[in-house]
Amino acid sequence: MTERIVVGAALVDGGRLLAARRSAPAELAGRWELPGGKVEAGETPEAALVRELREELGVTAEPGERVPGQWPLRSPYVLHVWTARLLPGSAAPAPLEDHDDLRWLTPAEIWDVPWLDQDVPAVERALDHLGLEATDARGA
Repeated sequence: MTERIVVGAALVDGGRLLAARRSAPAELAGRWELPGGKVEAGETPEAALVRELREELGVTAEPGERVPGQWPLRSPYVLHVWTARLLPGSAAPAPLEDHDDLRWLTPAEIWDVPWLDQDVPAVERALDHLGLEATDARGA
C-alpha cells in the first residue's frame, strides 16, 4: 500500500505557533495538533496545506519550507510539516472543522497543551527548524 501524505502547518505569527484542539473523532478529542489534513489525489502538498488551512481555520496562508522529517500516523498515512504564515489581509484563524479551540503558543507555552502523540516530535522539529526554543531552561 502506498503511503498517503497528511500535511501539518507550523503556522507562526510573531514568534508564536498555532495549535488546534481536536473536537473529533472521539478518541482524539481534547488533544492538540498542528492544523492540516490529507493531500487529495492530484494535489501538491503545498496546495493541500493552503486548502486545509482555509477549510479548517478560514485563513489565507502561504506555505514556507518543508520541515525535515516525516512522522507515521495511522497506516497508510504519514505526516509532513511545512512552515506557513498568514498572508496580509487574512482573517484571524477560527476553529471551523474538527476543532473547538485554537491557541497561539509562545515557545515557553508549547508544552502547556496535551499534543497528540504523533505531533510531539513534529512540533519539536518544527520549533528547531524555526529557531524557536521550546524550554525555559535552554532559553535562560
